[in-house]
Amino acid sequence: MQEKDLVALAERVRRTQCETQTIEVKSAHDGCPTKLYGALSAFSNQDDGGIILFGLNEKERFKLTGVYDAHDLQKKVAEQCKQMEPAVRPLFTVAETDGMVIVSAEIPAVDMSERPIYYRGIGRVKGSYVRVGESNELMSEYEIYSYEAFRKRAQDDLRTVDNAKLTLFDDERLAAYLDEAKKERRNLAESVPDEEIIELMGVTSGSVPTIAGIMSFSKYPQGYFPQLCITAVSVPGVEMGDLGGEGERFIDNQRITGAIPDMIELAVDFVRRNSRNKTIVGDDGKRHDKPEYPPKAVREAILNALVHRDYSVHSQNVPVRVEMYRDRMEVINSGGLYGKITIDSLGKVRPDTRNPSLANILELLGVTENRYSGIPTIRAECTRAGLPSPVFEARRGEFMVTFKNNIYTGETKRSRETLQKELLEYCSEPRSRAEITAFTGFSRTHTMNGVIQPLVDAGLLRLTLPEKPKSSKQRYVGA
Repeated sequence: MQEKDLVALAERVRRTQCETQTIEVKSAHDGCPTKLYGALSAFSNQDDGGIILFGLNEKERFKLTGVYDAHDLQKKVAEQCKQMEPAVRPLFTVAETDGMVIVSAEIPAVDMSERPIYYRGIGRVKGSYVRVGESNELMSEYEIYSYEAFRKRAQDDLRTVDNAKLTLFDDERLAAYLDEAKKERRNLAESVPDEEIIELMGVTSGSVPTIAGIMSFSKYPQGYFPQLCITAVSVPGVEMGDLGGEGERFIDNQRITGAIPDMIELAVDFVRRNSRNKTIVGDDGKRHDKPEYPPKAVREAILNALVHRDYSVHSQNVPVRVEMYRDRMEVINSGGLYGKITIDSLGKVRPDTRNPSLANILELLGVTENRYSGIPTIRAECTRAGLPSPVFEARRGEFMVTFKNNIYTGETKRSRETLQKELLEYCSEPRSRAEITAFTGFSRTHTMNGVIQPLVDAGLLRLTLPEKPKSSKQRYVGA
């Protein structure tokens, strides 16, 4: 950093009156701060590193105070850096502004293979920190483990489950897998018995089923791990806890279980049921339903969450979550980004694979291509559908993809009575299911079962084709 850049940085902090993800302020007017290890650890453990700025007093609204002695300050900060494991190598800059001296210490990010950087005096567990906003927070046991797992190349998908039984596998799916393995891996087809193939491919280890084998072939993996499932909810508002017109917390709520191939299809179906469709007239003059979220993108997001989630003991009690709100949908899985991949490089470079054996099994089952095309597909499908770009986030121990829809207008929720009154006015002329669904702003399933049917039962709405209740030409009109 050049001196002019340091002065500009100090002026910006004074103007904005805050620290940031990469900037921490220390006074150092009366001496060198004695406990810098939190910032040294946190900045070293994040990809962007960070800057410790000495010479402003945060407690006095970031007043410019200057440092007591720039030479001695650098020396003592460097001494504290040497107490980190491994040692931190700061880059110092000294500048003068308004007659006072300020100092910055740029803390570089360390390679993923060396993280977490921690204070040697209290050890890895109590001395490893992560930056959260403008604060340094102690790393969780799981966050520390995630770095060690990458460094040691731990394969949690190959953990064995001693009480699991091959007799509870889906025989038809396993047979199809073995056939495909022999076609694709010709050297396995000649003289290798089936039991050895599944051992070599990671389905079993020492003849005991692995996590990868159970999640791919077991008839009910949740019998061993109840939370290795998907929880899917559709919320009537834009935040969890928002209530619907009758005080309901969820429009739909489902725990999705089974092997990964089954869970993917069930979760995609949940999203389809709870999605709102737009009715558009195509160039052919016909009416078409346009889904709220592109099905291919939804499938890829759910597939990625199940394949790349963390299957370690630290997160085996955390399900994948699919949360649908009025303005967006979120797919969340345990385990942040794995290895050296960053959010900016997602879909652009070949990433490290957290669960290579599981990914390989699902490739042969035809569930995934295993060619790192998931993120580009999600982005391309959203663009093709005219939706905003999906947002990918790596939070503490979690990865999340957020889809924004282009349906929600920010209107306030209506009471049930108000909605019924408005709907009956809207249906003063015959309306189709698609038109009514778009009007209510709910999913088609909830609209038909929770809104329309009660009005029909009450005699307030009637069907134009009562003898054909499921007809595509069915219309609803006020009685």
